[in-house]
Amino acid sequence: MPTETPPLPPFRSLDWPRRTERLTIRPAELTDAEAIWQHRQLPDVGKWLGWHPIDHADWIATYPEKYLDNLVVELDGRIVGDIMLKAGDGWGQREVRDGAAGVQAELGWTFHPDAGGRGYATEAVRAVIELCFTDLGLRRIEAGAFAENEPSWRLMERVGMRRESYSVRDSLHRDLGWIDGVTYALLADEWVSQA
Repeated sequence: MPTETPPLPPFRSLDWPRRTERLTIRPAELTDAEAIWQHRQLPDVGKWLGWHPIDHADWIATYPEKYLDNLVVELDGRIVGDIMLKAGDGWGQREVRDGAAGVQAELGWTFHPDAGGRGYATEAVRAVIELCFTDLGLRRIEAGAFAENEPSWRLMERVGMRRESYSVRDSLHRDLGWIDGVTYALLADEWVSQA
């Protein structure tokens, strides 16, 4: 029985690339595997990821399953980070469930430590948030992190997201055991009022 090819994420049908003041953002491609591996392999980057490759072979074997939901961030033609943009459904009661289809997205990101401290991550994530609300017409975005991953949740705050939850020992970390987690979110109308 043939397997069905999943539909492409909605952002892939938009016009690309997108440019900010200093960065270029575009959908990740299969050919980006080696360039993204340069930062994804680093222990400091992988420490906080839900999935960190065991080794290069694991990365190459798994990347084709994951890249479709990712954007790459380039600085002067070099990939310095990637941003996951996974659109999905909101929750809705049975009678109105259709109105909750495809209205929100989960964001996640990784950046090469060499690119840190210059505002690149903030610039790139802001651009992706703008794309979510204007080009994709989403009503809500959210992002989560281990509570100890302060750089990630500080970035969420810098781009205007609000903390919605702090969960005690809800997240199982591969090295640290059960630790706390945080969830942040932003609504389209909140984004417009911040501009």
